[in-house]
Amino acid sequence: MSLQDIPEELLELRQSLRDFIDREIRPIEEAHRQEIQETGTFHTVKEERLKLRKRSAELGFWTLHMPEDVGGGGLSFLGQVLLHEEACSHGLVLAQFESIFPVVTGPTPIYLDCTGPQREKYLFPLMRADKVTCFALTEPGAGSDATRIQTRAMKGAGEAWVINGRKHFITGGDSADFALVFAVTDPGKRAQGGITAFLVDADTRGYSVTRVQRTMSPYQNPVELAFEDVTVPEENILGEVGFGFYSAVKGINGARLQIAATALGIAQNLLGRSLDYAGTREAFGQPIGKNQYVQGMLVDSFAELEQARLLVYRCAREIDQGADGRRQAALAKLVATEMVGRVADRAIQVHGGNGFMTELGIEAWYRDVRAMRLYEGTSEILRANVAKTLGL
Repeated sequence: MSLQDIPEELLELRQSLRDFIDREIRPIEEAHRQEIQETGTFHTVKEERLKLRKRSAELGFWTLHMPEDVGGGGLSFLGQVLLHEEACSHGLVLAQFESIFPVVTGPTPIYLDCTGPQREKYLFPLMRADKVTCFALTEPGAGSDATRIQTRAMKGAGEAWVINGRKHFITGGDSADFALVFAVTDPGKRAQGGITAFLVDADTRGYSVTRVQRTMSPYQNPVELAFEDVTVPEENILGEVGFGFYSAVKGINGARLQIAATALGIAQNLLGRSLDYAGTREAFGQPIGKNQYVQGMLVDSFAELEQARLLVYRCAREIDQGADGRRQAALAKLVATEMVGRVADRAIQVHGGNGFMTELGIEAWYRDVRAMRLYEGTSEILRANVAKTLGL
């Protein structure tokens, strides 16, 4: 898909986002440049991110992906891809990781299942960026096969439910005002009508953040949550009892496309930096970009990025045109996240020893993108998903 095929209004929206990043986000990050060069991030990043969320909500970016009937922008999947790619192409920590657009800690399509009172208490504050949430599904023994979760919810006194269990790898769990917790309510049925989603306030007795889980990425440190006899009222069930797993997969196409677009943006930034470096760094009397081995790495990265971008754009458009998205979203994420890993590796190689140092910040992105092949469907799971759509 060429730029000529992209609606003009989407290109204008992308330019508005670019202007916002340059005008309001870049100056904040540049003030912390030395600390970022040394550690990959800075000590007040969480506070700045929450401020930017509020600003993004004021400008309308935060809820563009949500339907208009709940106050969102009703943006197409292609539009979402363009904006996520743009935000991640600047190489700024504060332009990513849910500072401008939510992925799991803000409003997502799963919350469209909220009742009227639930919308007032949970959805609309998320839309205003007044509250933070987290998606508490994954457990130590249940990752790709989420149907194996062990967290239990049993009927207590009256209409209340009592939750016991442990979740881990929970993004944003340390900042969440409430969690969307998935628990087994009928062990015999499990994913076939036995898993229920609960809205659990973080200040509920028995709810605790037990530890921060350190990762190889300087930007992503999820947490472990524990639930010990946590009492939740009946009115805090999201959707129907037993059908929480169906709610959980509602936003999976959008999430996978967003991750694919993020991969495109990061790859574009790393390729651009590599091209600049190859044109200015000299060795043996000439820029290293004159060396055919270096040229080969850069051309490979350029070609793979272009191929992935065309695929992701096409997949997004097909979903907009009515495709159910199972093949498209899985294929887009698979191809784009595998691609960005290779581009990041080549970027380190092109920069040589300098690329291995923290000062340039390339190694931080190299470490961060590795997780993209794991969450929201590992590459292996995605291949299996696509294979099913091919009749295999």
